[in-house]
Amino acid sequence: MIIDTLASRKKYYCIHPLFENAFEYLQKQNLEEMAEGNYEIDGDQLRAIVSEKTGKTEEEAIAKFECHDLHIDIQVCMKGEEKIGWKPRTKCFHQKEPYNAHKDVSFFDDVPDMYFKLRSDQFAIFFPEDVHAPMIGNGLIKKMVVKVKI
Repeated sequence: MIIDTLASRKKYYCIHPLFENAFEYLQKQNLEEMAEGNYEIDGDQLRAIVSEKTGKTEEEAIAKFECHDLHIDIQVCMKGEEKIGWKPRTKCFHQKEPYNAHKDVSFFDDVPDMYFKLRSDQFAIFFPEDVHAPMIGNGLIKKMVVKVKI
């Protein structure tokens, strides 16, 4: 997992061949004005999902404590303040149901080891080994999740 600001994005380009395209896409957008929806950036290799919802309680978010096998998530806070729970996948022992290949998601019945907050123009990168519980907060949270195919 990585946590940083969009201003520091260039130092992460070397981690994955699609990260430069992903972060440059983010930089070119007016994040506060983007409408909710799905955005194709580079075919099935790189896509974005913008959502604007009322924050969840910790219990609601932990009920969908998730990770992905085929994608890296770059989660960007566009508006509001989002709290996210995290735990390494190697420490999660209670998978709720079999891996859903169609949605590329596994859910766990474990609890986060830690929580952190993202504010406007901050991001977190979740790799397949990062189990996360996003969207915890009070009030409206607008965010973008960039799905980067491994």
